[in-house]
Amino acid sequence: MDKLTYAGRLENLKEIEENPNYSFQKGDICNTQDVEKAIQGCEGVVNFAAESHVDRSIQSATEFIQTDVFGAYCLLEASRKQGIKKFVQISTDEVYGQILEGQFTEESLLMPRNPYAASKAGADRLAYSFFATYGVPVVITRSSNNYGSHQFPEKVVPLFVTNLIRGKKVPLYGEGKQIRDWLFVKDNCEAIEAVLKKGKNGEVYNIGGGNEIPNIELTKTILELMEQSDSMIERVPDRLGHDFRYSLNHEKISKELDWKPKTPFEQGLRETVEWYKENENWWKPLVK
Repeated sequence: MDKLTYAGRLENLKEIEENPNYSFQKGDICNTQDVEKAIQGCEGVVNFAAESHVDRSIQSATEFIQTDVFGAYCLLEASRKQGIKKFVQISTDEVYGQILEGQFTEESLLMPRNPYAASKAGADRLAYSFFATYGVPVVITRSSNNYGSHQFPEKVVPLFVTNLIRGKKVPLYGEGKQIRDWLFVKDNCEAIEAVLKKGKNGEVYNIGGGNEIPNIELTKTILELMEQSDSMIERVPDRLGHDFRYSLNHEKISKELDWKPKTPFEQGLRETVEWYKENENWWKPLVK
């Protein structure tokens, strides 16, 4: 089920639309009737639905609180009523806030520093409360920054690649020294599948890529793959409250669920760049 707001595209699912095990329902997770209809006959629920762009949350947080928190509540309540066997809440490493040294574990304090992160932290803890209070079989994943094909071009990797294809400069916040951990989307999907099938109820699982890279280094790697020079970098004022560094310890999921990231960063990034080069018809209608 998806509301098909600005970033939702049914074209992303063309490859499976004939699969008898797949069906789509347009609906809003904040609408209890939509949710109850979609959830009928289901054994598991995986909540990917969210407003997710930090910059948009800084401009206006209303939609983030509504979708990310109240929407999660609607899904959890319907799951409780219908006796769902597994509920996976997709959270994010941003709920921890920033960490200048060391790594976040699943036991680290949640200290979100922007409205998006705060809305996801609210949903994260709301999901746990439904496990603790009602016994809903909830598990929670906290993943680091995803990259890969089909990502909406407001996100940094597709934004930079599609800008360069069109001869436009890439906007880099400040000095670009902020550090992010990058996780190839297919690796993340395999981790989520492992959590859905084998995750222990009430537990949180960090899903990290093991690729901590300053934004300036990411930018220069993309420029190199696109055969462009550093002159294509445009420095822009830093984001308000910009977290400096994220770092996830994912030993728990590796030991308990036998998962680890497989895709080397440069390989995954090269595949991603090539996909955007070869699929201009997919992204051109989405950019200005």
